[in-house]
Amino acid sequence: MSGLAAMARSMGAIITGEDQESTELTQSLIASGIPVVIDRVGAIPSDCDGVIVSAAVPETHAARISAAKRGIPVLTYAQFLGQLQSTRTGVSIAGTHGKSSTTALLGYILIEAGLDPSVIIGATCTQIGGGSRTGSSNIPHGPLAGRPGILVAEACEYTNSYHSHTPVIGLINNIEADHLDWFAGIDTIIESFHQFAMRLPTVPHGGRLLIAHDGAFKERIVEGLQCSARTFGTDPRADYRVEFDHTTRRARVVEGFQPILEWTPPLPGMHNRLNGAAAGVLALWLGADRASIERGLSTFAGVDRRSQWLGEYATKDGGKAIVLDDYGHHPTECRVTLDAIREKYQPKRLVCVFQPHQHSRTRFLLEDFARSFMAADRVILPDIYFVRDSEEERAAVSARDMVDRIRALGGSAVYAAPFNAVVRTLQHELQDGDLIVTMGAGPVFKIANALLANDPEAAMR
Repeated sequence: MSGLAAMARSMGAIITGEDQESTELTQSLIASGIPVVIDRVGAIPSDCDGVIVSAAVPETHAARISAAKRGIPVLTYAQFLGQLQSTRTGVSIAGTHGKSSTTALLGYILIEAGLDPSVIIGATCTQIGGGSRTGSSNIPHGPLAGRPGILVAEACEYTNSYHSHTPVIGLINNIEADHLDWFAGIDTIIESFHQFAMRLPTVPHGGRLLIAHDGAFKERIVEGLQCSARTFGTDPRADYRVEFDHTTRRARVVEGFQPILEWTPPLPGMHNRLNGAAAGVLALWLGADRASIERGLSTFAGVDRRSQWLGEYATKDGGKAIVLDDYGHHPTECRVTLDAIREKYQPKRLVCVFQPHQHSRTRFLLEDFARSFMAADRVILPDIYFVRDSEEERAAVSARDMVDRIRALGGSAVYAAPFNAVVRTLQHELQDGDLIVTMGAGPVFKIANALLANDPEAAMR
């Protein structure tokens, strides 16, 4: 929402906002000239032309009720984004995992190539200027020169919000079971992604889909599409084959028998190499030159809260422990991130503080979560972050259930709450050579920051 607000303002709109609490994001918006009211529910300006709401704002919210009474249009975030995309050459990045990273990476590559894109992501990326940027209204050069400017957007499947997007080009990175508080199961998720792909225009109108060869149910997704559809992945049958040389640490994309991209990935893990390949292929489709793409792929620093380095903690035995923070909140994300961290840092012990996000997700995917944490040497779990679920769902599962499952599989796990208790546990347990990563979509990063400040109570603020 903050990125969309900044983008709309840069396009000439007059924007005000409302949020439940003051955060770094709201303070940043205020500093940029966008007024944000805190905890004044339903405060709509007298001269308001429209209300834009996030998926978290229910129809019973005072602002929506007030807007309805005054006849003011109410659009969701995705609907408004779709309207902006319709004025540009829209590119939507979808998939269960990797959306933010791939969107930011593609945006960064296009900037490197001088194509001046507009970009909006659900995270912060310093290399594109934050959570969004507004680029040229027309593509400045290349084979698509003169067409409406590029707008790259992260496309989220929750509540089918990406069905409001209006892309010309789409990516589906992967498909797995998630958001099971909304979707009935994997079949409805696949159908949702299929409907997203169906929104792409026909081949004569430039419609193109890039989809993972494996792990994205491609046969079911591409059925009946009127756009062009190509695949990428490590499978030799993929249209764009991704290869990695462990000796030289070089990755490349091969089309047929011809290498079309080659780079040294700065971020560890096969998932990051696949994200890079997808972004590189899309950049080629959009007219970026190979040299700029390879330079961008080799120098991308990632987005905040994705295996982000925070510092080193002085352990009680006189040594140091590396402290990272990550947004992973799905079993696959947790597993591949932990594997990548171990590959890059090779710590003596990998300690993960995981804050489960949503009781429904935790209950539905409990066994998968437990197995994903076999990649860590030690797991510490605070309480589940309560968001969107019912009180009945809240009572059905707890962090202790996940601790029990990890232990049953032979892993080392402990429950600790509240956050200051987690910090004290880390202060007592961490040893020289350890690496600790806080992980989750909630405020678990406060634990890492409090640990580095050597102030357990800071985690409670």
